Amino acid sequence: MSEQAGVLFDFGGTLDADGLPWAARFYSAYRAAGGSASFATFEPLFKVSDRALERLPAIRTLGFQAMAQAQARLLCELVPDGAALAPERVAERFHADSVAVVTRNRPLLERLRRAYRLGIVSNFTGNLELCLTELGLLELFAAVADSALLGVAKPDRRIFTETLERLGLNPASTWMIGDNFEADIRPAAALGMKTCWITPAERRAPGGVSPTARIQRLMELAEILPEAACTA
Repeated sequence: MSEQAGVLFDFGGTLDADGLPWAARFYSAYRAAGGSASFATFEPLFKVSDRALERLPAIRTLGFQAMAQAQARLLCELVPDGAALAPERVAERFHADSVAVVTRNRPLLERLRRAYRLGIVSNFTGNLELCLTELGLLELFAAVADSALLGVAKPDRRIFTETLERLGLNPASTWMIGDNFEADIRPAAALGMKTCWITPAERRAPGGVSPTARIQRLMELAEILPEAACTA
């Protein structure tokens, strides 16, 4: 394998948000649209909507905005006050927040691409490349691993090793950046990769392994990877 350095990213919660999973972000959008259920009530229903989304016959043809709209419709069918909500408002808020973060992060990714081989390793629904294309990100990544297409999902080490092989990278020369400690950080560390956990400051790390670095916003990678820093 080449000794070129690489950086692998999770997608949801990492490239489109600052360490916040989709459940938390859809909950914020739901509340902004007038929803009143507690997060304790909302979260298990969100997981049901996730499974329903995966089963949609057309899921692999949906881009990012259409996917957000589909999930918002599914959620509004499940939450107790969903009949009184407008799914399009939920989807619009989630989508707008995502696009704002992606737009902010793109220049950093462009700088990183000049020094590293970049890849994405994501538990997704078979349409990740469509979503990345719509968001203007696909061209920045030399490899995209979508679990639904590969038939293996994080934390299974095979999704990481296959992506490393596609990129011609050694684990020791590669970073894994992600928001999910159990799916991103722990398995990558077990493979000998350097890890960066993107997460809110108040979140406590599980035991057993320490990430190489911890950040609250993707832009803080400039403090860890000098190649990501702005140049004059």
